[in-house]
Amino acid sequence: LHDGPPYANGHIHSGHALNKILKDIIVKVKTMEGFDAPYVPGWDCHGLPIEREVDKKLGKAKLGMTKAEIRQNCREYAGKFVGIQKDEFIRLGVLGDWENPYLTMNHDYEIGTIREFAKFVKNKGVYRGFKPVHWCSSCRTALAEAEVEHADHKSPSIFTKFKLSGKDAKSLGLPENDTYLVIWTTTPWTLPANLAVCLHPDFDYSAVKSGDEVLILATDLKEQCMKTFEREDFEVITSFNGAKLENMTARHPFLEQDSLVIVGDHVTLEQGTGLVHTAPGHGQEDYVIGQKYGLEVYNPVDSAGRFMADTPHFAGKKVQDANPDVIELLREKGALLFTEKISHSYPHCWRCRNPIIFRATAQWFISMEKNDLRTKSLEAIRNIKWTPAWGEERIFGMIENRPDWCVSRQRTWGVPITSFHCKKCEETLFNGETADHVANVLEKEGLDAWFTKPAENFLPDGAKCEKCGGAEFDKGQDILDVWFDSGVSHALVVNQHPDLSWPSDLYIEGSDQHRGWFHTSLLEAIGTCGTAPYKGALTHGYVVDGKGKKMSKSQGNVIAPETIIKRYGAEIVRLWVASEDYREDIRLSDEILRRLTEAYRKIRNTIRFMLGNLSDFNPDTDLVPFEDRTEIDRVIILKFRKLTKKVVEALDRYDFHVFYHAIHNFCVVDLSAFYLDIIKDRIYTYPKTGELRRSAQSTLYELANGMLRLMAPVLSFTAEEAWGNLPGDASKREKSVHLATFPESDIDTSDEKLLGDWDRIIEIRDEVNRALELARQKKIVGHSLDAEVELTLFQADRKILEKQIDGLQYLFIVSKMTIADEQASKDVFKSETVPGLTAMVTRSTGEKCERCWNYSYTVGTDKDHPQVCERCVENLAKLK
Repeated sequence: LHDGPPYANGHIHSGHALNKILKDIIVKVKTMEGFDAPYVPGWDCHGLPIEREVDKKLGKAKLGMTKAEIRQNCREYAGKFVGIQKDEFIRLGVLGDWENPYLTMNHDYEIGTIREFAKFVKNKGVYRGFKPVHWCSSCRTALAEAEVEHADHKSPSIFTKFKLSGKDAKSLGLPENDTYLVIWTTTPWTLPANLAVCLHPDFDYSAVKSGDEVLILATDLKEQCMKTFEREDFEVITSFNGAKLENMTARHPFLEQDSLVIVGDHVTLEQGTGLVHTAPGHGQEDYVIGQKYGLEVYNPVDSAGRFMADTPHFAGKKVQDANPDVIELLREKGALLFTEKISHSYPHCWRCRNPIIFRATAQWFISMEKNDLRTKSLEAIRNIKWTPAWGEERIFGMIENRPDWCVSRQRTWGVPITSFHCKKCEETLFNGETADHVANVLEKEGLDAWFTKPAENFLPDGAKCEKCGGAEFDKGQDILDVWFDSGVSHALVVNQHPDLSWPSDLYIEGSDQHRGWFHTSLLEAIGTCGTAPYKGALTHGYVVDGKGKKMSKSQGNVIAPETIIKRYGAEIVRLWVASEDYREDIRLSDEILRRLTEAYRKIRNTIRFMLGNLSDFNPDTDLVPFEDRTEIDRVIILKFRKLTKKVVEALDRYDFHVFYHAIHNFCVVDLSAFYLDIIKDRIYTYPKTGELRRSAQSTLYELANGMLRLMAPVLSFTAEEAWGNLPGDASKREKSVHLATFPESDIDTSDEKLLGDWDRIIEIRDEVNRALELARQKKIVGHSLDAEVELTLFQADRKILEKQIDGLQYLFIVSKMTIADEQASKDVFKSETVPGLTAMVTRSTGEKCERCWNYSYTVGTDKDHPQVCERCVENLAKLK
């Protein structure tokens, strides 16, 4: 199991705890099944969140610092939180090679990252292009798909019109001066960058006359649009398909320029007008269709999200602030048909949470088509086991439709993209030879040398610009996407660690990693190795509060692991993880934790009871062979074996919640309410070394030993603590319960028959307990030992009980139990669930034995022990 690295920034939260404990359970399960399952934890250490925190800490002092000095501060900051998080993960009971974790900021890892990227350079899979990317104006850097989150946002929705050229309108038989193409957009600020209007070539469009003008709209949307424009009095003059308008021109609504009319299959009829405003510098689809028509990738917006100085009307204005001005200008020009505010899903930066924009810049990309990266990745997905199964289609769709991978960032803290730019012609120099040479230099001098030494220190001898032949270069200033950093961990950790094997059996992360670590690791491995880096991928949901709401500090519903540990203990955090169905969002609240605490207390107290009654038992000398034990002792062991089989199979399927419910139910129902309750009489009143007591103790020992093994992956602290308190020579068993294997789980056909009979006995016993409860309510008896019970049963049930006739009263914990041939005439309990069963409960008329508390007519018959029953007299005699 390869550890997806958490980010070294801040204390761990409940999502971290969920993820790490799930991993720990799986590793411990596989270890106890006999697998060699080492766990090497890691941390993601580069990137903007750390750099932003360091910026805050440094304040104005940063202005006088070099990049190398800033990077050193980032390194120290990340190192601090690696240490903090490591201690917090260990406190959760997570076992791993904590002394030798992998860090993406370690020297060997950083150089390895450069070499992995060089592999893409060598196979021509990397290119530098000027195209629109997700851009955060607050952080001033490009973002990858995985770094974009969608959240509700209010935007202006506008419909505006582009006047079709006179000659083009005339060719359609429409008025030369009053025919308009109507577009809809929620980003009015992109209109200064408009270069085209796009229609679908196969859709039908209508020329709709309204007043003195003709509006061209998709036929299927015209009714809805005209109603929005409050122009219900209109007529359709003519209709045509979109292809008919291709290569016509229309006047921009407020700029002195024309926009080309183009066609593209990306146009839909879901909303708007069926005509799409196209700005190739501000949208991926706009860019793609613009390339087809040779349109300029025009971007009038700078890195801070402001219009550049030469932008008409809006120079220097922030794009989001420009929206009202654009709308007002459209209104002044008579081009605005309708506007309103709408709330919709909009991309935000995952770091600063601010809205982002699409903005064309020069960036480095890994091509999804070169070397068939997309096709090979999609094929690999089909051969990976996804848990839950829906993960397969989710990541398949993401990779099938994703654009080229933008891998460059405009920051300081990270692994540099070791490219060069010709001072003479600005041509880029970046190939296999230069990439390998730089890696060799940095391997000796350290990564920070890239930021402190001139370009000539890193260039191979005789390096020249391939375009102009120049020999003077500047170094590239971009760093690699941190998702590339973590994506290469399969090569730099799994494939190089002596105890690990490649590919990994399992990756396990949150469901957001279909677009994150699962995604980038797959692309990186396919691009460099041609094979997926993992055989299976398991995803879990997010942690939410008890009402299903997202946890946030502003709502005050965050529960940190540290808080839970201080109040309830780390074991409760582990039990919480195992009790929930992680495939969905996982709820966490004080109420849930209190409920789990009660359940945990029941499990722990059951173990304590068993250990407490083994204080005088030595398994090396006192163990009674299984076949020589009483039937009820053998039955409870067989039930435990079935439980073991059920739990281990569930753990192998990663159905961890089955463990919690099965173990808790076994403690409450099978042990506390049945077996342990029944054997107390034997444990407390029989001779200490007697065979019947030793039979019960042997069973308690086997149960305790087996339950601790079964509990160990989840309730690790409890199992380890109790393991050290098992009776017997500790040197003859594993030093730690985590070095042991799971208990036996085999039963045969004859065992199943025996269990079937006892399941029926338990059903009958439950009905007798109901009869006793009714008698208690009627004040006939207090404790069940106050009672005598007369049963009538159908023949099949009678035969089963008669096999236990000598100990029947102790099995039902009453002072006398008889099976009658005929039903009593009065005060009879009739069972609704066991046909033919009736029970008459009366108060015992015997004397209460002060030793075993059973009522008996033999109390007082022994002169030496006048206060105890005959059975206890015999047991006391055996003590001499």
